[in-house]
Amino acid sequence: MSMPFYVPPEQLTKDRAEFARKGIARGRPIVVIEYTDGVLLMGENPNGSLHKTGEIYDRIGFAGVGRFNEFEMLRVAGIRYADLKGYSYERADVTAKGLANAYAQTLGQIFTHEMKPYEIEVMIAEIGLAPDDTSIYRIQFDGTLQDVKGYGAMGGMEDRLTELIGEGLSDLPSLDQAVRLATGAIESAVESSIADDDWEAAVLDRTLGRRKFRRLTPEEIGSARS
Repeated sequence: MSMPFYVPPEQLTKDRAEFARKGIARGRPIVVIEYTDGVLLMGENPNGSLHKTGEIYDRIGFAGVGRFNEFEMLRVAGIRYADLKGYSYERADVTAKGLANAYAQTLGQIFTHEMKPYEIEVMIAEIGLAPDDTSIYRIQFDGTLQDVKGYGAMGGMEDRLTELIGEGLSDLPSLDQAVRLATGAIESAVESSIADDDWEAAVLDRTLGRRKFRRLTPEEIGSARS
């Protein structure tokens, strides 16, 4: 009878993390930038029917990179979590922090106990009545939870994108400035020009009614870039 191979826990964790990082790095990046009236979520996405950004609740938005089916499962689970909590208590009790903690626990459990970790990273953004009330959280494949201040990037070349966005920011930008900064940083990182129709962009806009999420059209993106 053959004996099973023994793999030290630290080596197994390292291999799983490397596997997940490689899968995420192959994906097209997404940037998240806070602007004067809310938060912009933007990335290249030629497939107009498979969205990488979405609405979770009244003031909360979602962005994911990596395997679409995996982060889409998280997005749908987040909507159910928010609907149940808002119905059971009050709509104001649904927060990005609570949702981010739930996502972190889920991804941490999958990374630790499942054979294959999720090859995804997600960001959750929430806006309030003023810029100081904005919250952005990044949840990594292993459940690591980070508080993002002002801007962030996920997916391929995230370090380069974060550097480019940081260099282009001085004060809180307008929406047009944020769009130009996001598109310019991504095009510079991938060293290619991207058509207006191949972008996916959405905002959480505090000037809207109860539901703050809306998508930007290619015409709006083109106008902001010109």
